[in-house]
Amino acid sequence: MTQPLFEVSHLTKRYGAATVVNDLSFSIAPGECLGVIGPNGAGKTTTIRMCLGLTSPDAGSIRYFPGGAASGGSGNGGPGAALSMPQDALAIKERLGIVSQFDSLDPDFSCAENLLVFGRYFGLKDAVIKERIPRLLEFAALTHKADAKLSELSGGMKRRLSLARALVNDPQLLLLDEPTTGLDPQARHLMWERLQRLVQQGKSILLTTHFMDEAERLCNRLLVLDHGQKMTEGTPRDLIAQNLEPDVVEVYGAGALALMESPLKALAARVEVSGETLFFYTSDAKRLLAALNDYPTLRTLHRPANLEDLFLKLTGRQIREAA
Repeated sequence: MTQPLFEVSHLTKRYGAATVVNDLSFSIAPGECLGVIGPNGAGKTTTIRMCLGLTSPDAGSIRYFPGGAASGGSGNGGPGAALSMPQDALAIKERLGIVSQFDSLDPDFSCAENLLVFGRYFGLKDAVIKERIPRLLEFAALTHKADAKLSELSGGMKRRLSLARALVNDPQLLLLDEPTTGLDPQARHLMWERLQRLVQQGKSILLTTHFMDEAERLCNRLLVLDHGQKMTEGTPRDLIAQNLEPDVVEVYGAGALALMESPLKALAARVEVSGETLFFYTSDAKRLLAALNDYPTLRTLHRPANLEDLFLKLTGRQIREAA
């Protein structure tokens, strides 16, 4: 079995009487993208902050890069031991790439200058950074913007520049906290293509996201988090197969909610209501769709179950306000 590149064990964080992360464990293998999904307040951001040494856990361990102690960290176990956060924070961050929810690019610098200055934080020589800059700008599709200031960039360009900046130290592991939030569809798809390329190159990624299509497209495995606890973990396809009926029939229109009291309810394993729409989760969509022909004024949508259905089943349909 491949040794994890990054491992969190029994992580716990409390604020007063509230436990925001509760005995959480997970790991990431080399060349793997692990997605963490959950509603607002689930503990995702607190977990990321602890992984980065920005918040101290009350219990548990966070270990990076087995064999990493030889690069300069204490390793809590001599040469060959993993590096521990926060004890070995500096040694760990030398080998991390980080893209936070909010851009922290310097508006006074051009794209190329942002990469140059950031590379210096890692102790890289200017000659090394300048040799990398053209490749990083090409990767971010920003070659034509090398000398442009941030005021000249779109939101999507700034996010791509943030990703390029996170790669300036050639990290083994990237921690990406909702990297495509606020982007239009074209910019999101370009970011997805770039992130897929990184995984193909052998980089490991920890990704938090609210976009289920993003999670399914990019992640080898998913961890569903709610109320600070792991609800389930596995590949997107396996999680859907294990937790959901294969078909969903959505029914909406005037009178749709009355079907909750009709014989049609017996044709589904589960029926859920959201607004004016009924969601029939079923293993026999053919019979249900045939029965719905008796309701010509209603509109129907038949589709396979997806990650959004999984998310809503495990975490509920109620709105969670951001803390």
